[in-house]
Amino acid sequence: MPCRCVSGHAGPKKSGRYSARGDAGGSICSLRPVAGLALRLLTTVLTALFLLLSPPLAEGSTKAFEDLVLRIYDWKSGKVYVEVPAKADSTLFFGWVHSLEKIPWNEYFHVGVDHSLVLDAITFPAFGAGIPEDKGRICYVQDGLIHMEGIDQVFSELVWLNSHTATREILLDGAYVTRGSALPQHTRLRLVIEAR
Repeated sequence: MPCRCVSGHAGPKKSGRYSARGDAGGSICSLRPVAGLALRLLTTVLTALFLLLSPPLAEGSTKAFEDLVLRIYDWKSGKVYVEVPAKADSTLFFGWVHSLEKIPWNEYFHVGVDHSLVLDAITFPAFGAGIPEDKGRICYVQDGLIHMEGIDQVFSELVWLNSHTATREILLDGAYVTRGSALPQHTRLRLVIEAR
C-alpha cells in the first residue's frame, strides 16, 4: 500500500537524526512503522552478532571501519576533487534543485556497514514531474515541506551530472563538504564512501 499524505494527525516525534526537520507537527501517514523499526533493530542485532563472532582482523587491519573517507571523483578520469574523513555511522545530506520544477530537493543518507549509502529520507516543497508520491513508509507535511522517510534504498555510490546552480550543497555529519559551484560544471561526478 503506498504512503499517502493526509491532514489531521499528529506528526512523528523529532528523532534528531535530520537537523533540517525542525519540530514535530503537521500531517502524517504511517505504513508499517513498527515493522520498519523491527527490521532496523534486527539488522543492528545481526550486525553486532556478526562483528562479535567474526574472526579477528589480520595484523594491521584493525581500523577497517575507522579509516573511511568520502571522495568525489570525476566519473571519467578518476580525478579526486574532494576527500574528507568519514565514519561508519556518518550521515550525508545532498541538496539539489529539481531540473524541471526548479524546487529544492533534500536527500538524507547514512553510511551502511558495507560503506554503501542508504537513503533514509527526502524532503521537497511540492509534487511535480518525476517526483514520487509514495516513496518510503512515512509521509508527512511540516513547515512547508513534504517529508518521506523510511526509504532504506541502498546505493553503492551517487553519480550525477554536476551543475553550478543545481547542486546546492553536500554535508557530512552536518559539516559542509562542498557545493556545485566548487566542482567542475557539466561534469559527471561520483560520490563514494570508501577505505582510506
